Amino acid sequence: MLDEPAPPSVRKVLGLALPALVVLAAEPLYVLLDTAMIGHLGTLPLAGLAIGGTVLSQVSGQLNFLAYGTTARAARRYGEGDHAGAVREGVNASILALIIGAVIVIAVELLAYPIARVIGGSDSPALDDAVGWLRIAILGAPGILLALAGNGWMRGLQRTREPTIYVTVGFGLCLILLPIMVTGLGWGLMGSAVANVVAQWITGGLFLRALLRERVSLRPQRSVMIGQLRTGRDLFVRTLALQGSFVLAAALCSRMGPEVLGAHQIGLQLFMLTALALDAVAIAAQSLVGEALGRRDRVRARATAALCARVGLVAGMVFAAVLVLVRPFAPSLFASAPDVLAEAAVMWWWLAGMQLVAGVLFALDGVLMGANDVAILRTITIVAHAGVYAPLAWLAYQAGWGIGGIWFGLTISLVVRLVLGGWRVRSDRWMSASAA
Repeated sequence: MLDEPAPPSVRKVLGLALPALVVLAAEPLYVLLDTAMIGHLGTLPLAGLAIGGTVLSQVSGQLNFLAYGTTARAARRYGEGDHAGAVREGVNASILALIIGAVIVIAVELLAYPIARVIGGSDSPALDDAVGWLRIAILGAPGILLALAGNGWMRGLQRTREPTIYVTVGFGLCLILLPIMVTGLGWGLMGSAVANVVAQWITGGLFLRALLRERVSLRPQRSVMIGQLRTGRDLFVRTLALQGSFVLAAALCSRMGPEVLGAHQIGLQLFMLTALALDAVAIAAQSLVGEALGRRDRVRARATAALCARVGLVAGMVFAAVLVLVRPFAPSLFASAPDVLAEAAVMWWWLAGMQLVAGVLFALDGVLMGANDVAILRTITIVAHAGVYAPLAWLAYQAGWGIGGIWFGLTISLVVRLVLGGWRVRSDRWMSASAA
């Protein structure tokens, strides 16, 4: 067993959360700069990037169980004092990453045009640009998945410094290559795709190198892989439920008018940004709770859960206060049309208020993930988003409640998840899930 660690503290939580935040923010910031650069090439290249980027984003979004599931499993091994076992969780996750990544590459290379047509429409003039970009960029899929698996096992071992360095090096180098390939070499949109592949493989390769340096057996373990895939199934379904809510919200806002859809898009992007930051607390919770349960220390696991919930609440309060303070002028940074700004002003109060819920909710999500209690987490998400949000959103559309009704529904779905998740954490059953 490991030496008895210091009691859980805010400093320990932040020590894990802040490096995780850097890793979480690196790719979105790179995509933002990539979009800005391609935007200067013209409308069609930008539209092509939007279509292709939507496909590529699903690789990391839908397959994030390679990170989240591996963190919980590796943390439990780490808590048991089984360092080699924790690393072998990373080995098996990395093997799965390479297998799944290869399948994705082959599938997209064969079906790139039909996929782009489904997203962009059969009559989109940007289809050729999208297909060309996608067929190059998808070659980086195995690198993306290797990085997810690498983040997973390293977070489980509470090694947060190395992932930060790897991601910074990979995307930092790519930021240098991006303008050279896009404009310097005249490759345009295809230069963006090549730079993306380079970044993903450099980052994934660094994680793979760290794994090989551990000198553990690289032989795949069937039981471990089955367990990881079972966790992946539940997280995959959960992600579908979440994304389904956002798709429904966008569809209903579109039918309410372009000004409502524009305001909703502003709110959605800001929500994703704040969720990214709050998710860093969830990652710390996964690692610390998994370690405590690996030690069979339920008292410590419960104390860690309570501490992470408090840290999440404070973070949510900070984001809520900032959003309220910037409300008079921030919407005008994203739009200038008076109708859009008017709708954004209504949405903004809901966006700010939901941060108080989201801060605690995401921390508790991390607690349940750390305990490998992902089946109940999946069920809670389906109930909240399919059983509560979808009817509320449809009622808001039918009753003419406008964007306020849509965001009211989103807020209530988060409240339902918080109530159900909090009820689960108050019991003791969640602490037995990792043993299974």
